[in-house]
Amino acid sequence: MSVFVYQTFIIKQDQFKEGIDNLREIKKLRNENYNHKVEILTPVSGDDYTYALLSTYEGLAEMELQSKKMFEDEEYLELIGPFFLEHVAEGSMHTQIYRSLGEVKMAKKEEKK
Repeated sequence: MSVFVYQTFIIKQDQFKEGIDNLREIKKLRNENYNHKVEILTPVSGDDYTYALLSTYEGLAEMELQSKKMFEDEEYLELIGPFFLEHVAEGSMHTQIYRSLGEVKMAKKEEKK
């Protein structure tokens, strides 16, 4: 069952270009070096400068394992630290975790009838 981590945050306007460049580097590093997929979501409607990361993992255990690996990686820490300290508005980060809903097998549905 897939797990999705949806993190929204506001990029400081005076740090916008640097923030986006840093965010792209984080995405590239995570997609190339860890067992999950990361997408950067840009606003089409709603609050300007509110961006999101959508990370997809194979399950909760995989999410925990990849998180542990990332926070033990100096290269990742060198990217993520400045991103959140310098480019993201304080108090604007919001993280939600979702999992996919499993499919119901047709045979089980027919048995209940």
